[in-house]
Amino acid sequence: MWLHASAIDGSAWSPCRFTLPLISAAARISHRLPGTPLASGLRPHHWEFFLSVNAEPVDNARSGRKHWLKLLFNLVVLALLFYFVRDSIRSAIEQLRAQEESGFRWRLQWTWVVVSGGLYLLGSLPMGWFWYRILRALGQHPRPAEALRAFYIGHLGKYVPGKALVIILRAGLLKSERVSAAVAAASVFLETLTMMAVGAFLSAGILALRPHEDMRQHGWLLPLALGLMVAAGLPTVPPIFRRLVLRLGVPKGDPGIVDKINNVTWRLVGTGWLAMIVGWLLLGLSLWATLQALGVEGVQPIAHLHYYTAAVALAMVAGFLSLIPGGVLVREVILMSIMGIYLAKVLKVAEADAIAVVSAVLLRLIWLVSELIASGILYVGVRGAQAENVAS
Repeated sequence: MWLHASAIDGSAWSPCRFTLPLISAAARISHRLPGTPLASGLRPHHWEFFLSVNAEPVDNARSGRKHWLKLLFNLVVLALLFYFVRDSIRSAIEQLRAQEESGFRWRLQWTWVVVSGGLYLLGSLPMGWFWYRILRALGQHPRPAEALRAFYIGHLGKYVPGKALVIILRAGLLKSERVSAAVAAASVFLETLTMMAVGAFLSAGILALRPHEDMRQHGWLLPLALGLMVAAGLPTVPPIFRRLVLRLGVPKGDPGIVDKINNVTWRLVGTGWLAMIVGWLLLGLSLWATLQALGVEGVQPIAHLHYYTAAVALAMVAGFLSLIPGGVLVREVILMSIMGIYLAKVLKVAEADAIAVVSAVLLRLIWLVSELIASGILYVGVRGAQAENVAS
């Protein structure tokens, strides 16, 4: 760049060539001409420069590229969610139609469908509350409403293969000056693994007590529950979790991370177990309401709660760890195995196998639609961290 400078003592303009980075600054520079002694009577030349090189074009260009890349990423995420959620709904409807074509008829009682969806969302609340507690323990400061918003919207990510989108959605929706995305991602692991460990524990305990002798024909269910309990539970043991976080470098360069993860204590995890037990029992009641919606007679919300809870918990845990979108097929196989015996041997209803299939598929559909409704309401009705960042 060329700058023209003028000596204050009145000497002629002198062109000077500089190679400078893009800056915006003003500078007053005193300069004595080389080889001119002060004794000659000449004063040092005082040169005054005003540099005003605007960096905004470059900043705007970078900001523009970042904006478009972020927009593209969000569009890809939305496209994935739309495709796989739609595919899950379509698959469930086709399965229900196949049962109708096979000769099995039923009439839905829509009041109970709504109750089932409500119980599912209510059962998820203790799990979301525990996630919020983890975030606070790790030194993050999300608002309860925005944490709940990220929690329910994040559920939709489980319908995309790999389940990684659950973490991306939750951490991305909470990222702000108050919440580190890396720490939020680590908190998702702790909450999710605790949820699965408790679900597998409840299932194993119920199956070990053999609520019905015919459960022996599915002897693989108990070892499966025990294996899932160990696999999901070990990483949630506080010393192991702290070591994993440090080894994975979450987050790198955070000098306070050691103090933060030391707040993941046995007391915190124990609180999570209590919250998860309440949540799983409510999810079991959601299955009970689904059977009510199908008009199944003889179902008991309290006396038979252990059947519903074991079926739902083991099906969800196995389905999640399978990495199949929404746990499809895995969830249905386990639900049908437990509920088939319950319907045939305990309730002694006709067409027990058909009802077991329909109830499993209908439950999945009710939960998915409930998640969509809750996510839509929370996305529109709750101001998220990203909106706060833009406003600031």
